[in-house]
Amino acid sequence: MEITIRQTSNLAQVDKTEWDQLDITGNPFLKYDFLNGLERYKCLEGHGWEPGHLLVTAGDKLLGAMPLYIRDNSHGEFVFDWAWADAFERAGGRYYPKLVSAIPFTPVCGPRILINRSLGKGRDIKALIIKTVTELAERARVSSFHCLFAEDNDQQVMADNGLLLRKTCQFHWHNRDYRDFDDFLQGMTSKRRKQIKRERNTIRKEDIEILRLRGADISEEHWAVFYGYYCNTFLRRWGSPRMTLDFFHHLSMAMPENTLLILAKQGKDYVAGAFAMLSDTTLYGRHWGCDRYLANLHFELCYYQTIDYCLENRLKSVDAGVQGEHKLYRGFEPFLAMSGHWIRHAGFRNAIDNFLEQESAQMNAYIRTLEAHLPFKHKPKIRN
Repeated sequence: MEITIRQTSNLAQVDKTEWDQLDITGNPFLKYDFLNGLERYKCLEGHGWEPGHLLVTAGDKLLGAMPLYIRDNSHGEFVFDWAWADAFERAGGRYYPKLVSAIPFTPVCGPRILINRSLGKGRDIKALIIKTVTELAERARVSSFHCLFAEDNDQQVMADNGLLLRKTCQFHWHNRDYRDFDDFLQGMTSKRRKQIKRERNTIRKEDIEILRLRGADISEEHWAVFYGYYCNTFLRRWGSPRMTLDFFHHLSMAMPENTLLILAKQGKDYVAGAFAMLSDTTLYGRHWGCDRYLANLHFELCYYQTIDYCLENRLKSVDAGVQGEHKLYRGFEPFLAMSGHWIRHAGFRNAIDNFLEQESAQMNAYIRTLEAHLPFKHKPKIRN
């Protein structure tokens, strides 16, 4: 059957069932309702994420796809290429627009080259998708194509098709069959164990009530409270908020099994909140905010409550995203995430290749340094 490749600027034109039959490995950020929700509820408008998703079909069957965006900036990507853009433009080039396969505003690893495994020829379809995207980039004469936070299974096909690989450090917590939080603490050094107990006791002394709410249990009031915190955090640090209140409402209705909201109350007043997404194995910490300073409340909601949730629900890990070496002392471990980069200009590609070789050595050394400061009595093996 003849294979057809096309792009769409609107995921609503794709059948939801067909999309969700693609091999997204349970990752909630790749589900149709999440990606389509970003478009439908106007999270992308004004932030330089123009959808141009790639679709591979045979007849009426969706064989494969790639979430793909045309970008006119690098905000919300978390694989930082601002220096690349500056160097290219100072040399007389035009770095933007560029093509990016990623989850907008979300530094979470997962498949980027999606295939329907039940229809076979998965590796061939993956290679075809990468080849097609680079040809599109060549014809459009854009500077580059970037496939960010790709899972292990995508890395080899990227390398085989001319993409340069780049390492980024994230921080993940791993459940090593701990019975409960105290069992987790027993594996830590005395200094760090006492530190965490001290931080958690601070919250207890403040008479803080913690609410963990899943999906349909999240009311309009709960979302309104959290959204206020979310907007305040963005306005203080990065400018206008990305996600809309309608999008958060949509998540708890369309993806109730994947949506978790953690709120803190002091007396009758809400004081802080943290938003996370869930898969069958992983809790993904995403956003946090508060309306007053309370010592250690951020650590409690974003780290200790998420670890507690994983222990109670037999999840394997917490993905706390990029940056934040303070996470190390609270039981999180460095994790090497990989991205692929195709550069059109040959001279610029060579410069980037040389840069990545040096950066990779530095990243490996950084990981070794972090490993030397893990807070465990017996050093666990770093997971790549």
